[in-house]
Amino acid sequence: MATVTTATPVDFEHYGDYGSSLTKPSGTAFERPPYPFRGRIGSEDFPAEAGRYHIYASYACPWAQRSLIVRKLKGLEDAVSVGIVDPVRDGRGWAFRDGERHGPDEVEHFALLREAYEATEPGFDGHISVPVLWDTRTRRIVSNHFPDITVDLNARFDAWARHGVDLYPESMRSEIDELNDRIYRDVNNGVYRCGFAPTQAAYDEAVRDLFAALDDLEERLATRRYLLGDAITEADVRLWVTLARFDAVYATHFKTNIRRLVDHPRLWAYTRDLYQRPAFRETTDFGHIKRHYYITHGTLNPKRIVPAGPVLDFEEPHGRTHLSGEEPRA
Repeated sequence: MATVTTATPVDFEHYGDYGSSLTKPSGTAFERPPYPFRGRIGSEDFPAEAGRYHIYASYACPWAQRSLIVRKLKGLEDAVSVGIVDPVRDGRGWAFRDGERHGPDEVEHFALLREAYEATEPGFDGHISVPVLWDTRTRRIVSNHFPDITVDLNARFDAWARHGVDLYPESMRSEIDELNDRIYRDVNNGVYRCGFAPTQAAYDEAVRDLFAALDDLEERLATRRYLLGDAITEADVRLWVTLARFDAVYATHFKTNIRRLVDHPRLWAYTRDLYQRPAFRETTDFGHIKRHYYITHGTLNPKRIVPAGPVLDFEEPHGRTHLSGEEPRA
């Protein structure tokens, strides 16, 4: 396998706009690209082992941040390593560059994450996404399917986990799955359906579905601290990454501006409640988040100007402990 160590500068002029690849110009609605690598930890090809697997991730990407949150909630920092890409990307995909809280790839010395895809499938010409779960032994991608990665981090590395946390307990899986389906369709992917809607009708439908879902979640949180009760679950991790980015990015950049997150009292308090836990706060970087969206999506922000605001106090007391019989586990 060839390795490249030279940092790759951003090149929008010759390699196009990442945002333009996220939906087909002739389509009637936003279409998310496929995630073709679907290996699972615990299978014959990829047994669970400490020190074998590496996550290529981005603080900017909500799908990738989910894996970083779960890794930290479980206490797997010593068992599964992480490499962080530059939040600014062009049409070639994510890159490894020196910068604040990101740097060169110290595992395979890739300059572009695309090299991991091509090493796994020579000639790969699909979408280059994070997170990527990489096998350092076979030197290929295990999975780039973000829902499976967090489930496997939760379930397959308990022998090395420092915290006895189960985010996907068997007795609650059907309820979690049902809620996750709604969260993904109308909230996680819903903001993208708004931002990259190719028609007014597609936008109108997406924004209606998004705010209907937020209203339902606001009501759900009236009587429980977290989405399923007193303990954090996979559903909370999946929802939170979108809520954290809502006012800073989606309300303006993706036109999800019927109401802001701070206009939903329970959702805003719930977001602060989770942020004030190290697994959420320490994997959040609003500089990465804003630079990624506002600079990378040239079709939505042609001048690539990053806004200064909004000013949000995620450390403000959330007042939600009265809804729980005990403090959540680590």
